[in-house]
Amino acid sequence: MRVLFIGGTGFISTAVGRLAVKEGLDLYLLNRGLRGAAPHGAHGLTADINRPEEVRAALSGLRFDVVVNWIAYTPEDIERDLSLFRGRVGQYVFISSAAAYQKPPAHHVITEETPLVNPFWDYARGKIACEERLMRAYAGEEFPATLVRPSHTYETNFPVAVGGGGTYTLADRMRKGLPIIVHGDGTSLWTLTHSEDFARGFLGLLGNGEATGQAFHITSDEVLTWEQIYRTIAEALGVEANVVHVPSDFIARVVPRLAGTLHGDKKWSAVFDNSKVKKFVPDFRASVPFCEGIRRTLAWFEADESRRRVDESLREEMDLIVSSYAGHLR
Repeated sequence: MRVLFIGGTGFISTAVGRLAVKEGLDLYLLNRGLRGAAPHGAHGLTADINRPEEVRAALSGLRFDVVVNWIAYTPEDIERDLSLFRGRVGQYVFISSAAAYQKPPAHHVITEETPLVNPFWDYARGKIACEERLMRAYAGEEFPATLVRPSHTYETNFPVAVGGGGTYTLADRMRKGLPIIVHGDGTSLWTLTHSEDFARGFLGLLGNGEATGQAFHITSDEVLTWEQIYRTIAEALGVEANVVHVPSDFIARVVPRLAGTLHGDKKWSAVFDNSKVKKFVPDFRASVPFCEGIRRTLAWFEADESRRRVDESLREEMDLIVSSYAGHLR
């Protein structure tokens, strides 16, 4: 099966690409060549997806069974892809987001039938608009679209709400005993999925004709509180977390860029019913618990000193939240 990834060098797509090659897929990655390299055994194609003439030249003579776009965010991106791939692909997979699901949720268990509405986050609304356009293309012209909604997925990143991401900043603070911010009271429920688990479920959908016209989320069945998540990271580091609980509203006022990801996603409980993907991919089961997955993450950072970069702007941001909240309480 010949598969094209548009993008393909992010936290999730890198793991999917690695497993795809291992399982014998003929994988191509199309990107600008600025971030990472294609997995060993995959083919790299250099082009800017927003320059159609470059893309057409890079794809000249190639037809794909599956195209996966990891980096589409607006309906304009979808219109571009429809123009590029109509009649040239057996299945087009759009990477959406579980943030598109209804906020605030009407029910704590999320299924693929949960409404898509998010008044708090432009990112989520863009993904919803992309899904709607693809479903119109599927209904009106039989464009073979499949929608996949990852939730909070990790491997070489710290999957937290404040202070995480792909740097070592959070671990550095924990090791030094500095305050770690947990939004709210830390008791809301959350789902974290190791990228290897996501990859196994995802690859089972590729080339599956019954998956066209369908939407799926692919997550772990393990449910943790945010307090447990942060303390599990600290335990893996061999330290005690110095946790400070700060209301989400206060965090968003102090650091406005966090308003979307908190109000539009992480302050609400998120528990997923994975029955649908298990029906389409019967062998799929998430098998990496967070206590094991985060140890793998830490081992990855520890294996190379250059990976243990502390983001000074992120450190300053966390210090600002902590000091502002302490002043607010006085």
